[in-house]
Amino acid sequence: MNTISIVDAHHHIWRQDDLAWLKGPMQPRIFGPYEPIRRDYPIAEYLADLAGTGVEASVYCQTNWPAKGELTEVEWVDAESKKSSGVLQGMTAYCNLLVEDAPAMLAAEAKASKLVRGIRMQLHWHENPLYRFAPRPDLMHEPLFRKNLAKLQDHGWLFELQVFTSQMQDAAELIKAFPGINFVLLHAGMLEDLSAAGRAAWREGMQRLAQLPNLYVKLSGLGTFIHRVDQAHIADIALPTIEMFGAGRCVFGSNFPIEKLWSRYADLVNAYRGALAGLPDADQARVFSGTARQLYGLA
Repeated sequence: MNTISIVDAHHHIWRQDDLAWLKGPMQPRIFGPYEPIRRDYPIAEYLADLAGTGVEASVYCQTNWPAKGELTEVEWVDAESKKSSGVLQGMTAYCNLLVEDAPAMLAAEAKASKLVRGIRMQLHWHENPLYRFAPRPDLMHEPLFRKNLAKLQDHGWLFELQVFTSQMQDAAELIKAFPGINFVLLHAGMLEDLSAAGRAAWREGMQRLAQLPNLYVKLSGLGTFIHRVDQAHIADIALPTIEMFGAGRCVFGSNFPIEKLWSRYADLVNAYRGALAGLPDADQARVFSGTARQLYGLA
């Protein structure tokens, strides 16, 4: 058993009643049918899932509560952290950076919890409506978005950036414009086109992004488009990403319970361990623990 400790830099817990996408009729989702997770996923179940896997700390990522519910989400996660035996040590909150009162919400979230380390506002857009989240691919160019994004520097917070390959050039321009903010590219750039051309375009975009020293990459959600845990698939994405960015800018994230649709937590961790087994121990330790602790300011 590999003894390298693990920080889960991307997980969710939730209450079904607080998530609009879990209520009402089933809606098509990027990760497929989700009946098994259409329920509460509390901190106790998360802790049970990761038992014995070597996870010592974790960072919660926002889960799209209904509009105006972002502050309640922060307060709830802060309360749940007190039940986590010290495992849940940070969170990424949500704030709509396209509204004038965004700075007030950022201040309220900072006051509500010392666990907040950054903001995720999902900007990913795709020609396939099933994969689309943002209404347009170019929201990162909006002057109001950029004005509000700059306010993250007042709190020392990072921004979790979720984009597809086709948006990577715009993303690079955004990151370059804000050298005082750390950005975290989610799901290793969301490679959904596994053809030779798709992989080449993804790699070209990732190489451009790797030139920006304030960008980190989260190796998470890699089962999103294949709906399974596949060690070879993880290696095909994670290893070139680590080669381009360096282990000091890459972190592991489980994306649980989304990946619970097709995997046990232990199987997911073992697949990542196997995929990265050929790396030097020091690099494995950075990806699985060290980089996340530094980036999110964890114990």
